[in-house]
Amino acid sequence: MVSEALASYDVTIGHRRRDGFEYAFTNRGRTWLVDLDDVPRLAGPLRRLCSFSSRDHLGDPARSLRGNVDHWLAERGVQPPVTVRMLASPRVLGHVFNPLSLFYCHDGDGTLTHVVAEVRNTYGGRRCYLLEPAANGRATTDKTFYVSPFHGVDGSYELVVPAPGAELAVTVTLRRPDRAPFVATMRGTRRADARLASALRKPWANGTVDLMIRVHGIRLFLKGLRPAPRPDHQPDDLTRSQPCPRSTAAHSPTH
Repeated sequence: MVSEALASYDVTIGHRRRDGFEYAFTNRGRTWLVDLDDVPRLAGPLRRLCSFSSRDHLGDPARSLRGNVDHWLAERGVQPPVTVRMLASPRVLGHVFNPLSLFYCHDGDGTLTHVVAEVRNTYGGRRCYLLEPAANGRATTDKTFYVSPFHGVDGSYELVVPAPGAELAVTVTLRRPDRAPFVATMRGTRRADARLASALRKPWANGTVDLMIRVHGIRLFLKGLRPAPRPDHQPDDLTRSQPCPRSTAAHSPTH
């Protein structure tokens, strides 16, 4: 587990679709691991250019990020963790899009007890999943949220979300009874330079994620894939996971 208040990772994000036909792509980017008890802030006017803000994540924008996580957990019967670290990208030049933000919750011994997985779609919707990962970081949970227009809300997720260290490795596998039609991975190495200001060196990187998701969606449509019906928005209710002691997700290739 990383103990500093801020760490950053150069990452490769991969998507692989195996439903009807094979389709895979990878993008490179950067993500950040932030201690929510010591959220970094740039000085003076630079703060408007790059920041982590509660308005971009779960809960009440008037509360702190840490306060919102504690409140969300308390509503679900979970005691406030000793430390919470968020894996996400900051808002840069007014833009932010985090398809997946992870909140790693640790007890006083440093043990990872829960992970809150905050999923966003390109329609502005959000759903949070309460994960209780096994010692190896694996958990399963029902899929209850419309993310990709080419997948409905049926099925379950297998997630591999161990606490980041020198290396970062996250895998999300969508499973249905007879197949695993989609796998997303994020692999990365911790950077020596963790200053938040370094995000301003490539201010377009955050927007590229949103753009590429849409570009690949158009390509899938042109290949003949048609969108699944989108249900009405559902409130962010309790979606609780179970530990997953055995899973092939950890061995999925990065695509």
